[in-house]
Amino acid sequence: MLVEVALFLVGLAALVGGADRAVTSAGDLALYYGVSPFFIGVTVVSVGTSVPEMATSIYAAYYGAGDLVVGNIVGSETAQITLAIAVVAFVAPFVVERRSVLVYGTAMILAMIIMILTLEDGVINRSEGLLMMLAYVQFIYTLYTNEGGEEITEEVIEEPRTPRETLPWIVGGLALVVVGGQLMVTNGVALARLFGTPEFLVGLLTGLGTTMPEIVIAGIAAYEGRSGISVGSILGSNITDPVFSLGIGAVFFDVVVADPAAIRPSLGYMLAASIAVLGLFYWRRGIDRRAAVVCLLLYLPSFVVL
Repeated sequence: MLVEVALFLVGLAALVGGADRAVTSAGDLALYYGVSPFFIGVTVVSVGTSVPEMATSIYAAYYGAGDLVVGNIVGSETAQITLAIAVVAFVAPFVVERRSVLVYGTAMILAMIIMILTLEDGVINRSEGLLMMLAYVQFIYTLYTNEGGEEITEEVIEEPRTPRETLPWIVGGLALVVVGGQLMVTNGVALARLFGTPEFLVGLLTGLGTTMPEIVIAGIAAYEGRSGISVGSILGSNITDPVFSLGIGAVFFDVVVADPAAIRPSLGYMLAASIAVLGLFYWRRGIDRRAAVVCLLLYLPSFVVL
């Protein structure tokens, strides 16, 4: 048992550490080519910080742990929109235009609804997974045509590193993520079965762990004054995970949930908490430290609704 615990923790550390390396370097690469900070946050950084969820999704689908796949995505989504927002707002309060809240918030809610409807019968097959990924690609294309070409101004704090400097870190970070995903999923499933713990609950816990890259990257960005990257990375990850991260696992292997009715309360709470936080964003034009306390309190019931 101690071996499984140790390997599980090593896998989680590799996921978080690898994602951090890959994302930081990918952000520099995007900055080097001159796309807007918010676009970097919603696309490059959010996809990069979602690599742990993608790796977990593929590995868990391969091992037939559909409950862990979905639990990981739900846990990550709920933690990002509540806990991550709260932590980053305590570092530096968010200021967001209402238009951005409407555009990206609507996309986020739609992504969650797609996920919930697809899971209604408890199975996400390969064709559904492919359609989910294509929906995400269409969103990114639409976003790029509207915001991708904006100039970077005040949010560039220092000269970004060159592609020659960043590419090795991106490749190395992704390699760590792949190895970490395999260790975490295989040993997480073994521990769940050993203790009789539902795999969906294990997925929720790993979802909290794989949210650490989002919290770290968004927190650093907020502290350094890169508000576009900070806000964009969290909202972008909440669009990426329900459709792309979950869909990519289903493309390789069907994702099968043992008892769809048992996970509906958690899915419903994820959606409700997201709508509540987006409402705060819109009403207050951002999240200050007082609103961050509300977001933090919204995270606490996520394990109670099982």
